[in-house]
Amino acid sequence: MIRYFDTHAHYDDKRYASDRDGVLNSLSASGVGLVMNPGSDMPASRAAVDIAAKYPFVYAAVGVHPHDAAGFTEENAAELKKLAARPKVMAIGEIGLDYFRDLSPRDKQAECFERQLALAEELQMPVIVHDRDAHEDTLAILRKFKLKDVVYHCYSGSREYAEILLGLGWHISFTGAITFKNARHSHETIKHMPLDRLMLETDAPYLAPHPYRGERNSSAYMPLIAEAAASARGIPVEELAEAAFVNGARFFGIPL
Repeated sequence: MIRYFDTHAHYDDKRYASDRDGVLNSLSASGVGLVMNPGSDMPASRAAVDIAAKYPFVYAAVGVHPHDAAGFTEENAAELKKLAARPKVMAIGEIGLDYFRDLSPRDKQAECFERQLALAEELQMPVIVHDRDAHEDTLAILRKFKLKDVVYHCYSGSREYAEILLGLGWHISFTGAITFKNARHSHETIKHMPLDRLMLETDAPYLAPHPYRGERNSSAYMPLIAEAAASARGIPVEELAEAAFVNGARFFGIPL
């Protein structure tokens, strides 16, 4: 059976409150062997750690999303450091900048991002980056730090910008959005990028792939994402999915 690593899914989300156990326990039937659950705020980061402790195939990242940057404190930073030391916490994330919704002032987003990058640098942990309509500032801030590794999650940017990120030795992760009709730029990036830098994710419960667009997402839809990526690259889905699985495991330091 093909194995899949969903490198970004939010099973702490309230949309799984009624059936989280059932959803997670059913994933092996779809070939899902690993899941990374990143935090998006302090409660979500705590929950991600708890979920990873409960399910052998789930791992966690901890961090505060730019939407919640305005309330980020040094006490939060200290708690993130403690959470990062917990078993199966493998990265700092998701963190970054979001100029599309601007739910926190941009100066606060930058401060929060930099503080968490400093923590990742100190702990030598990989970073999961959220960058929406903030390419120049996100990249400029990342360049200030000596980071173990970086993945741009939910990538939908241009091939040219991807080449900059890849030139820095970083990784790029794609969601079910690559199954949508308007995903031409992502397909171009997938076709031409090094296969050993590609990762796949659902970003569940968001961004369910076609034909489930608009519904609650699940790691069970990883085969649809892998099929779209394999088609864009022109290789068998088995080869694409296995490469993405290995890339994700190595990136996060999970034993194969």
